[in-house]
Amino acid sequence: MSSPSRRPSKATGKGQDNALYGYPAHLVRRCHQIASGLFHEECAAHDLTPIQYAILALLKDQGGADQITLAGLAALNRSTTADVLQRMENAGLLVRRADPDDKRVRRVYPTAAGNRLIKKVDSMVLRVQERLLAPLAPEERVRFLDYLARIADENNELSRAPQRQPAA
Repeated sequence: MSSPSRRPSKATGKGQDNALYGYPAHLVRRCHQIASGLFHEECAAHDLTPIQYAILALLKDQGGADQITLAGLAALNRSTTADVLQRMENAGLLVRRADPDDKRVRRVYPTAAGNRLIKKVDSMVLRVQERLLAPLAPEERVRFLDYLARIADENNELSRAPQRQPAA
């Protein structure tokens, strides 16, 4: 495997020449910190985490899902998902009900409050994306997102919590 190419000092931390500043994993971690900071800044008034937003956004699109499917769609491990869902249920953002086709399965649905919250914060989350990608030109954004998606997709099975799509 070839080593990551060194980037100019302007992009790696103002003159810092440690190899760490050119490692993709370090840069991805820093970008995650920045994205999380922007999310919390934009959504501060709503006491919502990025994971909670992801769950509400998925439920909005799915209409409801069982906990295992939801964990797979959000690329979360099952114990994290259970903890987050419990906190969201306690906050009145979602409810769990028996599946009408299989009473052993409990499905998760957004409540009216959860649906209102996702509508309120959707524009804020879009602002986060815009702010995060602001340093890139429009055509660079498209390529960057394509590269990120490809890295995530092709390395999915290496994750502690791989993303899973529901069975068709």
